[in-house]
Amino acid sequence: MSEKIYVGVDVGGTAIKVGICNAEGQLLQTYEGPTETSKGTDTILHNIATYARAIVDESSYEWEQVDGVGVGIAGFLDIPNGIIKFAPNLKIENVDLKSYLEKQLNKTVKVNNDANVAALGEAWGGAGKGIDQCVCYTLGTGVGGGIIINGKIVEGFAGMAGELGHMSIVPDLEAIGCGCGKMGCLETVSSATGIIRMAKDAVERGDRTNLSHVENIMAKDVIDAAKAGDEVASRIVSRAAYYLGKSMAMMAIILNPQYFIIGGGVSKAGDFLFDQIREVFEKYTQDQAKENVKIVAATLGNNAGVVGAAGLILRG
Repeated sequence: MSEKIYVGVDVGGTAIKVGICNAEGQLLQTYEGPTETSKGTDTILHNIATYARAIVDESSYEWEQVDGVGVGIAGFLDIPNGIIKFAPNLKIENVDLKSYLEKQLNKTVKVNNDANVAALGEAWGGAGKGIDQCVCYTLGTGVGGGIIINGKIVEGFAGMAGELGHMSIVPDLEAIGCGCGKMGCLETVSSATGIIRMAKDAVERGDRTNLSHVENIMAKDVIDAAKAGDEVASRIVSRAAYYLGKSMAMMAIILNPQYFIIGGGVSKAGDFLFDQIREVFEKYTQDQAKENVKIVAATLGNNAGVVGAAGLILRG
């Protein structure tokens, strides 16, 4: 019998990335094409189906070997039914993506949000390979998250499980408003956006920092300055690490995962950031909940989404 393969589709506002994986979560091939958001919903749906077909057609595999197609997409979804309720970056609303693709591709299709599939990708074929219990953080413009328990995504009653960036964790006296409309979210201090905001605030206050000489401050500038010994930048990075570590301590006592996996641009700070997170985690986590628990870096990078989407067929 021919080897079964799994197609994963990661739908972004600019590009649609597609991958083929085997049953072990190994990424075998990738393909990428433009989303063409400006051309409307019909074009986007057509492109998703076309690219899913194209990657197999251009490979050494046959379409008959495809056991299913998984799709990861940012937005508000009815996950069990595969319906896009609203995807702001694509300007798609109330679209039955699952039914459309199953009709076009004649394969089983599963749909989930982008943060969940990225988490599943790391758990299935990345840093958490072989680990059935893990919590994943993505530190980018915001703080994304995903929870994998017994090898499967935890979605929750309304699909809101794993929204780690919107844990209200910053005390009221220090809290600021988040884009979600609430106060004190983890995202306001531990994302790239939060780090940049804190740096700009420090410069505007007149704090003595080398960041005052940087014209357009990025999160990397803050991290590099902290590594070089800049006290203001060090406080900012330590604050980001503190709330990440504290949030993990909370998750540890609720879920007791074996791994915390951290990805996204901010994670490239490496052990300079991770060691501080681990120190806070050790301080606030009960002994039994932290025993043999590891905080590790994601390994799949931009491929986490396609690997996780493919994994929806086996582990979604």
